[in-house]
Amino acid sequence: MAIDPREKTVLFIDGANLYAASRAIGIDIDYRRLLTEFQSKAYLLRAYYYTALVEDQEYSSIRPLIDWLDYNGYTVVTKPAKEFTDAAGRRKIKGNMDIELTVDALEMAQYFDHMVLFSGDGDFTALVAALQRKGKRVTVVSTLTTQTPMIADDLRRQADFFLDLSELAKTVGRPPAAQREATPVESDE
Repeated sequence: MAIDPREKTVLFIDGANLYAASRAIGIDIDYRRLLTEFQSKAYLLRAYYYTALVEDQEYSSIRPLIDWLDYNGYTVVTKPAKEFTDAAGRRKIKGNMDIELTVDALEMAQYFDHMVLFSGDGDFTALVAALQRKGKRVTVVSTLTTQTPMIADDLRRQADFFLDLSELAKTVGRPPAAQREATPVESDE
């Protein structure tokens, strides 16, 4: 990882994008180890996690994760997802957090030296370029190891550094929950 330990660093996590990338490479992210990993490499100012939530659902599978992150060192930014019916009559849910992440990153820019962006979304290319014009360094975390790369080529080219999630997974990844539940656990008895 190309982070100078003297740099003030922030993590900006596009939750939906990181979830899709981690699923594509067959891992779950251990968010506690993720924080620890970056705290050991640099002066970590803040870790932001962005996601949209479906408000009218009685139970949301992401709610336990959001609550855990909120209590364990992450700044969680959410907004209600929009529900609509497409032309074919299919129910769709849209919850893009790109604008919120971009505005927060630009507002925080005066306080950090290095931004680590967990997203492969090409829409963030302009944000990365704007931060670089302000003298900031940007690392983008996504993956090239899937059949179709999960990172836009223009974003990868614009970033100062690219960190493949499959490499980072060696320290912050774990098997998906379904696999962990299927694996017998030895007792100490």
